[in-house]
Amino acid sequence: MASDCALSVPAELELALRLKTVKYFVTKRPWLDLYGINVRPVAPVGSVSRKPYVDPALIHRCLPDELLFEVFARMNPQDLGRASCVCRKWRYTIRNPVFWRSACLKAWQLSGVVENYKLLQSKYEGSWRKMWLLRPRVRTDGIYVSRNTYIRAGIAEWKVTNPVHLVCYYRYMRFFPAGRFLYKNSSQKVKDVAKCMNFRASAADCVFKGHYTLSDNQVEAAVLYPGMRPTVLRIRLRLRGTIVGANNRMDLLSLVTSGVNDSEVNDPDEDILGVVEGWQDDESHNPDVPAVSHNRGMMSFVFVPFNEVETTVLNLPVEKMDYFVPG
Repeated sequence: MASDCALSVPAELELALRLKTVKYFVTKRPWLDLYGINVRPVAPVGSVSRKPYVDPALIHRCLPDELLFEVFARMNPQDLGRASCVCRKWRYTIRNPVFWRSACLKAWQLSGVVENYKLLQSKYEGSWRKMWLLRPRVRTDGIYVSRNTYIRAGIAEWKVTNPVHLVCYYRYMRFFPAGRFLYKNSSQKVKDVAKCMNFRASAADCVFKGHYTLSDNQVEAAVLYPGMRPTVLRIRLRLRGTIVGANNRMDLLSLVTSGVNDSEVNDPDEDILGVVEGWQDDESHNPDVPAVSHNRGMMSFVFVPFNEVETTVLNLPVEKMDYFVPG
């Protein structure tokens, strides 16, 4: 009976309805006037427009889709997110899971390919982009910085004044995808330290190498201080972000220094995290270096991208910023 009540719509009326619907897809975007032409948006998937459409935008005519794909394939995920805001075509192109799959496999290469694929299907509905946004990860495109300040009493002069000094120092950590990181404790500003936070740094830069593991949002890290009495610094951190996918904060949960025997460490580049695995917080293998659990200088780490090391507020002296709240 449904077929008896069906109404036949004339072809002219159907075409008019389609044109009326297409009108709502066209929005005024003044920045497109830079091309000197009114660019029509790319028809989305499932649109009423079925005719093949040639994009008249100058950049799309000069740059074929194959080259555009290669450009996006060489961009990091942060730049891909910015590029997706340019136009609708770029947004749909960047949604390609190929870009996000390579980024995810590189970021969590310690977990292994098989484990990453299992998590992809079980927790992130098969979406690499969703995994990139929701799964905790350490960022490798910058430096994590912890700014700490404390008050130290000075030497009284003529028993009239009692000066007080505000001391500021930083903890720096730079992570690498292969499970290694660099650590530096210094009073130098971020813009000065960023230049030497690499594996080519000299001994005078006091940049120490260590290893880390990531389990969910928990980071276990260890770094060895070589010398006459080798000391290992064990760090436990918790990853979080101020917005979804940012991973721009790390809370310092514990900071423990312990002594190790010379026989336990044969090479400064050895995986020291594997040596101290399972140690208690009060455990030390060198009686001359007791285990100490530190409770000062525990300010959270803030992530600073490399393109912001010169302009970050963490470079401000104590005269302009005596205390910094990571948020």
